[in-house]
Amino acid sequence: MSQNLRIVLHLRIYSPSAATAPVTEILQGHPAVSALAVVHGASIRPQGDVITADVAREAANGVIDALLATDVQKTGSIHLNNVDNWISKPAFDAEELAPGEGSDAVVWAEVVQNSYEDSKLTWSFLSFMVLATLLASIAIVIDSQILVIAAMVLGPEFGAVAALGLALVRKRPALLGQAVRSILIGYSVAIAATTVMVLIGRWLGWITEAAVTRPHPSTEFIYTPDKWSLIVALIAGIAGVLAITSARAGGLVGVFISVTTIPAAGNIAVGLAFLNWSAISGSAAQLVINLTGMAVAGWATLVVQQFVWSRVTETPLPRVLHRRQNPTV
Repeated sequence: MSQNLRIVLHLRIYSPSAATAPVTEILQGHPAVSALAVVHGASIRPQGDVITADVAREAANGVIDALLATDVQKTGSIHLNNVDNWISKPAFDAEELAPGEGSDAVVWAEVVQNSYEDSKLTWSFLSFMVLATLLASIAIVIDSQILVIAAMVLGPEFGAVAALGLALVRKRPALLGQAVRSILIGYSVAIAATTVMVLIGRWLGWITEAAVTRPHPSTEFIYTPDKWSLIVALIAGIAGVLAITSARAGGLVGVFISVTTIPAAGNIAVGLAFLNWSAISGSAAQLVINLTGMAVAGWATLVVQQFVWSRVTETPLPRVLHRRQNPTV
């Protein structure tokens, strides 16, 4: 049967020979595992075997936790890959057996690893921060909403913001420190670099004080925060976390163009170049409100998701199957 709205997770495990038996026993005994293969002697590093399995995404956390308890990951490795399209009656039955829906399931190992990657302070992260902030500063000077939206989409900071809540929920202090560092240094470098470029533009006569201080009806929302700034930030934080923890990552685009973190940073840079303290204070308030709102909303969403999914996965699978076969029970 064909299903592409529900997601099967494919596991590939490089297992030392001593760990193969307990790993295979876990996979073979789990009703949400629909396919299992063991190739003895196929792994060179570590020396041992290669094990592959298909598991319903909804039940993945329980399977992964059981595999981690064998310590196979300490000398081998566990790979997780999403299978978006598949044709398999056993896989369909396994997904029907598992509680919940695959597109809603949160696979914590996957989410945590992605957060580590998205919140790293890399050259590419800093480059996109600087470029997005530069674009935002130009948008403010010429009062262009189109460029403001482009700067919002270009900014890479949401991964680090979401990592703040995830680190607290999953108790990952290293991830928390990495995310805080990336946010602080990322914005500092972006604002400093943009300020320098605006000063150069001022020296060349391309950017005048009149252009900066004149009314900006299309972009004044950037430096005039109000109650709606917080509400939008909270909604964006919830939507963003739901997008990165589910199979609906397309929702992130809406998050990027709904909050004014990068534009606020761009306006701070313009304000610093012209010593426009009202623009600096208003934009700084907007930046803090947006970052705090998204971080708090993201944390709260993850708390709810963890609570809900821990209850869902605690439901014994045979009981779920029995209830589906006998709706009146």
